[in-house]
Amino acid sequence: MDPLSAAIADTKIPIGQWGKAFFTFLTDNFYFLFNSFSKSAAWLLDGLVDLILAVPPVLTALAFAALAWRLQRSWKLALGVLAGLLFIINQGLWEETVETLVLVVAAAAASMAIGVPLGILCAHRERLWRMMQPVLDLMQTLPTFVYLIPVLIMFGLGPAPGLIVTVIFAAPTPIRLTYLGVKSVPTPMIEAGLAFGATPRQLLWKVELPAALPTIMAGLTQCIMLSLSMVVIAALIGANGLGKPVVRALNSVNIPLGLEAGLSIVILAIILDRMSRIGGGQAK
Repeated sequence: MDPLSAAIADTKIPIGQWGKAFFTFLTDNFYFLFNSFSKSAAWLLDGLVDLILAVPPVLTALAFAALAWRLQRSWKLALGVLAGLLFIINQGLWEETVETLVLVVAAAAASMAIGVPLGILCAHRERLWRMMQPVLDLMQTLPTFVYLIPVLIMFGLGPAPGLIVTVIFAAPTPIRLTYLGVKSVPTPMIEAGLAFGATPRQLLWKVELPAALPTIMAGLTQCIMLSLSMVVIAALIGANGLGKPVVRALNSVNIPLGLEAGLSIVILAIILDRMSRIGGGQAK
């Protein structure tokens, strides 16, 4: 190493030690809050899983097929949902699928609850959007295993850290797409609303959000897909679901188990994607 590079390396900025000190401070002073959240999240997620598993799997599959038809008015989609879920039952992965479904729906709901209001706020406050952009870039590009360590230290093993890392990974997408949808509302529509005397709240609910709804729903779909892509990562920190058999298959080089769990994840992803799309309503 040349002298200049050596001199630069010798004056290393202790960013890692600063980060360790920060998370040590959090765990030392707010452990009760983290532990309470972890136990509450585990109780809620496990309770939902037990509730769904209390119903016979075939009846649950039929209910999902009926819901798919109700949302999209497509008998082909309903039949596909039923066939996909019956295949998962046949592979003996129903319990893991339910656990993954609960985690993904909870993470997507939390991400949308955070992302949509923040996206609306950013669309109306450009300075806030400029401040949020680097934060969103960091959340989307920082390797998952980097923030997995502090989350694991603060919340321990279980579904809670899996939920948190999934929300961190997925939340930037609804924020960006909500911002894009609201900012893309045609100016004449806004001017027409103002001309009719609409208040800012009425303008938001009656003009901006209906016009931005397709983009916001695209954010929901992407949020679900991103959440599903985290199931294997979440399994590494104690979250149950289809990620566990994938990890087991990887550790034991078990190709059949890996294919079965992988196909189940794909089927669940397709079902959730098709059911969450807008535009249904006509019989097919």
